[in-house]
Amino acid sequence: MTDGRKRSTALAALLIAVGSLGLHAATPAAAEPNIDTVKQRVDRLYAQAEKASERYNAAKEQLKASQVRLKALNADLSRQRRVVDDMRGEVATMVVDQYQGEGLSTASQVVFSGDAESFLDNLNAISSYNSQRGQVVREYGVQLKQLKLRKAAANDQVAALTKTREVLKDEKAKIDDRAAKAKALLSKLKEKQRLELLRQQRLAAAQAAQAAPAAAAVPVTGGRGGAAVRYAMAQVGDAYVWGATGPSAYDCSGLTMMAWAQAGVGLPHSSSAQQSSGRRVAESDLQPGDLVFYYSPVHHVGMYIGNGQIVHAANPSAGVTVAGLHSMPYMGATRPG
Repeated sequence: MTDGRKRSTALAALLIAVGSLGLHAATPAAAEPNIDTVKQRVDRLYAQAEKASERYNAAKEQLKASQVRLKALNADLSRQRRVVDDMRGEVATMVVDQYQGEGLSTASQVVFSGDAESFLDNLNAISSYNSQRGQVVREYGVQLKQLKLRKAAANDQVAALTKTREVLKDEKAKIDDRAAKAKALLSKLKEKQRLELLRQQRLAAAQAAQAAPAAAAVPVTGGRGGAAVRYAMAQVGDAYVWGATGPSAYDCSGLTMMAWAQAGVGLPHSSSAQQSSGRRVAESDLQPGDLVFYYSPVHHVGMYIGNGQIVHAANPSAGVTVAGLHSMPYMGATRPG
């Protein structure tokens, strides 16, 4: 083989080798998901689910209130119907008495009218009643108008109930969607990474548990705030479940609602509604038992326990735990009762 042919063969071999290296470089192994990145995504999904959960809780409170109002409106409507029916009978008897023997065809038009409004229209067409009877007819018209108003109010309330049920359905779907995405994201981690993430979560829970005894030792008054704190602190370590109110799992507003129930104070199952259920207090005036609210718009609530700490149902990873007052964006506080 000549020197030229040798050089050409060596060059070709080199080019093949380089091409082979380039091919391998173009298809690197898929990078493993970063634990911290996944944790941040999961936490975001948990936060989104909690927002939807608190809106769901608020809608349930609205639904209960609407059902109470509808029940009262229907009872009022039934009473008004009885009033109108009784008056209709009285007026019909009056008309028959007036026209008996001389104008029964006119009287029958009134008595046998198909509905209350036609009955009133026929009455107004009769011009030969005296002032006393005219007053009775006018009063019937007033009561009939009241009946219409009550019917309209009941119909409006039914429409409001329907809308609230649609909101509940939508928010429940959002909760399920965010929770499913968080679960799917966690399942994509390789076993080693999943174990490391669980280790980090258990470490955070252990640190919170170590903080709990010190917080529990904070002097608490014997009043209602003290009773609420003692209940909430007894739940440290329990699970977080959206919409739960105990006895072994809670969401944020479910925990504070049940804690204050031990003190004889009823609170709604909604963080935003709880913010409106007590007296606003400044951060410098916080006392054990006060409710503290987070994020804007408010969708998380905890309970102040003293020493710059709160107890709260945090999220499905941490459950009920102790945290610093400013561990989340602080938006204010109220004192129930």
